[in-house]
Amino acid sequence: MARDAQETRRRLLAAAGEEFAERGFAGARVAQIVSVSGVNSALLYRYFGSKTGLFEAVFSQLAAEVVHAVPITPDDLAEYAGALFDYHQAHPEVVRLAAWQRLEQMASRLPESIAAAQTEKVRAVAAAQEAGLTARSLPAEQLLALVVHISLLGSATSPVPEPGTAHEVRRLAIVAAVRAITAP
Repeated sequence: MARDAQETRRRLLAAAGEEFAERGFAGARVAQIVSVSGVNSALLYRYFGSKTGLFEAVFSQLAAEVVHAVPITPDDLAEYAGALFDYHQAHPEVVRLAAWQRLEQMASRLPESIAAAQTEKVRAVAAAQEAGLTARSLPAEQLLALVVHISLLGSATSPVPEPGTAHEVRRLAIVAAVRAITAP
């Protein structure tokens, strides 16, 4: 029976995504990843080179999914923050994996595709600022970073607001806060 390399990679990435999001890089075990994926460890190393290579592939894939799933709306950063919040609530593993990546300093720079998407978002925000559609109180890069961080309030890695607060209430608070700091 011929192996399907794409399917093998997909299964490894899925199992690794769960393991890394749950336990971080240091706590994740290759044995668990190969067990869950049903793929032998030799193929993991063949496709990704190392546990670090696998982590970077998982992180790149999840980051790319967020970029594509939640396109920026530079003329309405409040709704962009709300859409990011919705995505983070539906995909808490993305938030956890990003937190582990920062905590364990897994990469000194973002993957190229993500860095390019980030640069494009900053340009879009700067253009919205220039057109008078959003506040100019902060440089575009700082404003975008602030909006993204506010969208994480109430996520798996944020202690605020109270965990029992309804999704809609948290979303409204996030959108209102971003609207307040981005109003032209």
